[in-house]
Amino acid sequence: MKHFKHEMRGKRRLHKRPNAYEIDRCKWWLEQERAIVRPKTIVALGATAARSLFGRVITINKVRGQALALADGTTAFVTIHPSALLRVEDAAGRQQQFTAFVADLRQVAKSMQAKA
Repeated sequence: MKHFKHEMRGKRRLHKRPNAYEIDRCKWWLEQERAIVRPKTIVALGATAARSLFGRVITINKVRGQALALADGTTAFVTIHPSALLRVEDAAGRQQQFTAFVADLRQVAKSMQAKA
């Protein structure tokens, strides 16, 4: 997303999730950037990034760790947004989510090394 939608809570600006219309309206930015960079692999960090990349709602826990093919042949991976780790309240849950996040990134690295 190329804009930051927020609401004020006291002196703090809290991020607000973009709706489907806003995601679709910004998709051309993503398409232009992909056309210029031509990445072999893309990692979607969070539900909004996944929705923008695939054009539909993606359930992160169903596709984590899987190499997914986009229409143009680009490999894509989906994982949680790193900020989600900050919202896990208990230490054990936070460690579990962090370990899973690192495993997702290792899977991406392994996939990229296999392509090299």
